[in-house]
Amino acid sequence: MTNPEAEQTEPTPEPTPEQREAERAATQRLERAVLAAEQALIEFEIAVETFRVEVENFSRLHHQRLGPMYSRLDELDALIAEAVAARTGKPEDVRRAEELRGLVQPMPGVEELFHGWVDSEGIPPEAAAMLNEQPVRPPARVRPSEEARRIYRELVRRAHPDLARDEAERQRRDAFIVRVNAAYSLGDEETLRGLTEEWESGPRPVERALDRSEELYARLEWLAQRKEMLAGLASELESSAIGQMLKMAPDDPDKLLEEIAEQLLAQVSEREAALAKLTSG
Repeated sequence: MTNPEAEQTEPTPEPTPEQREAERAATQRLERAVLAAEQALIEFEIAVETFRVEVENFSRLHHQRLGPMYSRLDELDALIAEAVAARTGKPEDVRRAEELRGLVQPMPGVEELFHGWVDSEGIPPEAAAMLNEQPVRPPARVRPSEEARRIYRELVRRAHPDLARDEAERQRRDAFIVRVNAAYSLGDEETLRGLTEEWESGPRPVERALDRSEELYARLEWLAQRKEMLAGLASELESSAIGQMLKMAPDDPDKLLEEIAEQLLAQVSEREAALAKLTSG
């Protein structure tokens, strides 16, 4: 027979003061690691968001300034192929002409063409100039200034949702950062300053210190996953066509647009000359 007293588990001994101190020191080190990881993640997210805004703005300017030139090149390619097909009558030339004609984008509708140009007073001078083939004022250069970047970085550091310690506080920060990102994407310094004042006058969340190792480790794991997701987003932005172009001239993308425009204009001239030669005989 077994001895019931032998089956009883012995009580866990109380930790010694030295053990308690070692555990407390380990927890403090873990807390510092979490805090450093949080700040590093926020800095990384600021960099990714800044690059996303740059890509978005450059893409918009690229489309506005160079889109008509690309469309003209497509049209000229189709016209040249059609002229060649009309001369030779060869099935392969006819097929190529049909393929190139299919690639030509249809002319935009009036609403799309004049999006942002037509107001309550009718067509503004810029649109009238375009209709009359006169020089048109270039689109506004929307890139956040250094001051806007500074304010944005400070706001994100202070109000980032990842710093919340409960769901209600996270939701409040989420909604606030959405407004911050929107103002930053427009380079709106005045709105960013107003948001800074709003945050400073808002409620101060009660910070709850992390005191359990399991919670700290879970937090570190979540931060690592979040950084991995952001790294994937950054990689997608950098590998995109616009991202690659921005990397060629990060300090002066406007100059790059001008250089591309000159190249496209030269290509347009070459194709117009080729088309004129084909249709003159």
